[in-house]
Amino acid sequence: MLELQGIPVSPGVAIASALVLDADGYRIPRCIVPASDVEDEFARLHVAVDLVSEQLEQSRLETTAQAGRQTGDIFAAQLQMLHDPRLHSELEKRIGDDRQSAAFAVSGVLHNYASALRKLESPLLADRAQDVLDIERQLLTQLGAVTRQPLSDLSEPVIVLSRMLTPSETASLDRRFVKGFCTEIGGAGGHTAIVAKGLEIPAVVGIGEFLLSIAGADCVIVDGDRGRLIIDPDEEALEHYRQRMEYRRSLAEKLAKQSQLPAQTLDGTRIQLCANIEFPHETVACLERGADGIGLYRTEFLYLAASDEPSEEDHYQAYAEVVKRMEGRPVVVRTLDLGADKMGRGKLAHQENNPFLGLRSIRLSLRNLDLFRPQLRAVLRAAALGDVRVMFPLVTTIGELRQARMLLKVVAEDLADAGVPYRSDLPVGMMVEVPAAVVMLDHFAKEVDFFSIGTNDLAQYTLAVDRSNEYVADLYQSSDPAVLRLIQSSIDVAGAHNIPISVCGEMSSNPARALLLIGMGVRSLSVPPSALPRVKKAIRNVSIEQCEAIAKRVSRLESARDVDLYLLDRLSELAPELVMQ
Repeated sequence: MLELQGIPVSPGVAIASALVLDADGYRIPRCIVPASDVEDEFARLHVAVDLVSEQLEQSRLETTAQAGRQTGDIFAAQLQMLHDPRLHSELEKRIGDDRQSAAFAVSGVLHNYASALRKLESPLLADRAQDVLDIERQLLTQLGAVTRQPLSDLSEPVIVLSRMLTPSETASLDRRFVKGFCTEIGGAGGHTAIVAKGLEIPAVVGIGEFLLSIAGADCVIVDGDRGRLIIDPDEEALEHYRQRMEYRRSLAEKLAKQSQLPAQTLDGTRIQLCANIEFPHETVACLERGADGIGLYRTEFLYLAASDEPSEEDHYQAYAEVVKRMEGRPVVVRTLDLGADKMGRGKLAHQENNPFLGLRSIRLSLRNLDLFRPQLRAVLRAAALGDVRVMFPLVTTIGELRQARMLLKVVAEDLADAGVPYRSDLPVGMMVEVPAAVVMLDHFAKEVDFFSIGTNDLAQYTLAVDRSNEYVADLYQSSDPAVLRLIQSSIDVAGAHNIPISVCGEMSSNPARALLLIGMGVRSLSVPPSALPRVKKAIRNVSIEQCEAIAKRVSRLESARDVDLYLLDRLSELAPELVMQ
């Protein structure tokens, strides 16, 4: 049994077979063959070795002719590795004695070689690991064992183990079979983590390099509550986590009984508790769990999940479906937040040195009006069907906000001229996600109908921490006192100008932090659907006076760690059943 620690990003526990993907998204399935097939596997291996040998020799000759002997010797070294007697001895033992398929034997042996090389102190020898993996890839290709679409034809429950998953790859996971995932890289605030929460898939990221050592792992456990990955667990660990899963199931049943009760404190203060969604189908869970509305509809996943750029009609149908399902409840549509770790296609997919400080969100939309106009038209049209509001992301300057509002006005005039039904008095809001916006919030208050604080980006830009970078994950904390001061300032300015303000960042999905936000003056929260029951339970267990006392105490603390320890302690007293054992 091997236990690894990473960053918990989506709560829950899952136990299933491992589906290991390498850096390029390939999967080598675990396969044991009947004794009668062993000779066939030997034959297949020998054919593959001969074919790869011919390819490497051809590459050596061509490279030597074009770039010189020294460069061509790279392939000569690979040929030497390919014909290493020890390699063939190990492969023959795995196939003959352990009855492994040729592909599984190749993957296991060469991954072990690469892992051993990478641990050596000599950088020169460590770099040879890539040559070993290159040989593996070529052999597996000849054996017909690699596939570029390992996640598209699943038939049994798995836990995906990968170098990384992009937000769009995460969005396309089949929830029927993918019970959890763990990645080597990534941070707590990345959009992959956000999508995992939306899909309610337990997930751990930022574990560090581990894939090379577990190519043959059979059963794994992902603990999305504590950020643990357990490989080949023993019976004691399995029993422990089965009990954890039963506890979560029992708690979910209890919380479901209060799903249609209002999010109201003990002293009668009503908190608007809405949901964040990426996909229209999530509205089912929102309604089942008693959401007051959709506080954040992340529309960029309509773009990322499609093979082609969505048309105005694609946007409209997606928004209309959500509006109709919510039956009069408010739906806040955030315009496209592409860029950074959510890359588009074609001209939008260019590389930037600092993508989180580059052309993203509202900046990208204003530079690509052919992308922005269809979305605004669709939002205005969908608004004729119910209580729809539009919100612009990552607004930094007054000029950006005014330009976006002007385009919205122009698009509305176009719809009017064409006789297309739309809402003329569509409420317009903005995300508060950068310190510059907080500083100028009194000016923005004169230009918008509502604010929504995005704590993910606000923490990132306040603390100068890339929220998808596991190396600085310990610094990315929305409970940092500096971030909390900016949130408090925003709440105060909004109150002074009588502008509604909510918090839709991941911070609000933590029950303890939600109580802090309420104590700071927030009366509207928006959380992932999976977090609705727990946050509602916390709200219904406290009074405003208790929340204000929490906020007052936190305002005197000097570090995120002190804040989180104090909040956990208070939650343990006020709603002990929400503190996972």
